[in-house]
Amino acid sequence: MADNSGIHILVTDDEKSIRNSLRDILEFEGYTVSEAESGPDTLERIERQQPDLLLLDIKMQGMDGMEVLQAIRDEDHEFPVIMISGHGNIEIAVKATKLGAFDFIEKPPDLNRLLVSVRNAIERHNLQQENRNMRSRLPQVPPIIGESEAICQIKQTIDKVAPTNSRVLITGENGTGKELVARWIHEKSRRCGGTFVDVNCAAIPGELLESELFGHEEGAFTGATSRRIGKFEQADGGTLFLDEIGDMSMDAQAKVLRALQENTVTRVGGTEKIQVDVRVIAATNKELVEEIEEGNFREDLYHRINVLPIHVPPLRKRRKDIPMLAQHYLRQLADEDIVFSGIEFTGEALEELATLPWSGNVRELQNAVERLGLLVNDSAITKDDVAQMASARHTTTNRREENLIRENQTFQDFKEAAERLFLVRKLEENDWNISQTAEAIDIQRSHMYTKMKKYDIER
Repeated sequence: MADNSGIHILVTDDEKSIRNSLRDILEFEGYTVSEAESGPDTLERIERQQPDLLLLDIKMQGMDGMEVLQAIRDEDHEFPVIMISGHGNIEIAVKATKLGAFDFIEKPPDLNRLLVSVRNAIERHNLQQENRNMRSRLPQVPPIIGESEAICQIKQTIDKVAPTNSRVLITGENGTGKELVARWIHEKSRRCGGTFVDVNCAAIPGELLESELFGHEEGAFTGATSRRIGKFEQADGGTLFLDEIGDMSMDAQAKVLRALQENTVTRVGGTEKIQVDVRVIAATNKELVEEIEEGNFREDLYHRINVLPIHVPPLRKRRKDIPMLAQHYLRQLADEDIVFSGIEFTGEALEELATLPWSGNVRELQNAVERLGLLVNDSAITKDDVAQMASARHTTTNRREENLIRENQTFQDFKEAAERLFLVRKLEENDWNISQTAEAIDIQRSHMYTKMKKYDIER
């Protein structure tokens, strides 16, 4: 007989005689068995110790088996459930199957049928777990494409810093691939078996960011109907990626600093200090030194996160990589959709792509490749196709200038609108380095800050 002693089966039925009968059968086969007599009792036992399999009666007083099954799936529990009922019909069996039940057995259960179903459920669950584990060990991170000096340097830096636990600050414009760099640091680290948890600090309202990072207790604030585990706890043993950390509020910065200093977090509304083992990688498109001077970022936090800096340059600073990137994205599209199958770039088209400004960086290039692949008339994307796309973008720019004239009725209004457009363009050309931009257009840096504030210019 197979050794089933390590397999825990929970039997739920409101009739004690049925529970005893099922326990005797299963324990004779070597399974470890526990019992529950109601729906709430079942859910409580599941929280304490997840079973490997649940035998669940449908007709019970109060919370019935279908409601229990729904609650189990709502909580994303993955163990198999076999439904048992003395009042079975096709409609109930179909509903149970749709809710994820592995099998449906009528009372009184046939001994052989029951044991076969139990064995098959456990074997399939184990196979699914093994497949998930195998997939988790395979790299799921897209490659970093490029052979320019800058990209080669970034790859070498990743290889050096990944095996350490040191914190990394990744800087660069939007769309340059900062998150990809962070994921490869995690992938090549000793923490690769742990979780990579990413948080976009700019996308979460300031009043919710603290709860997102540190979690909250039930009743901590209006709407906190249950305990929530924060991102720091979720990343325990793995990596926490704080994207756009320059947009984090000062209050949240103070709490993150404390968490990094003490390696502990406290949930909102709680008092318990929870130990966490997390490697933090941060990224920003802002000049944090300038943000510190402006009083928008804590200097002590900056020094905590900026142990190992990595700068990802904009695409216009590594034009050598553009043809390789374009071909990679086109192949990727062809793998995902037959519409793009067989389409290729001509050599001249790739050269033309490399001359364009790409202010939106890699993301813009990716979108452009998809657009070209969809609109091309033949199997080859030519230089003329690229030039036509660029011309359409240029027309949009000219239209914007025409709008400046049409929308501003006085000379003063036009002058201010044009000045704002000029400043934004120059900031983009200089990677939003304010000091460098001020020097390039020959004004003092303090005047640059004043004008940016006047025209509400933000990156």
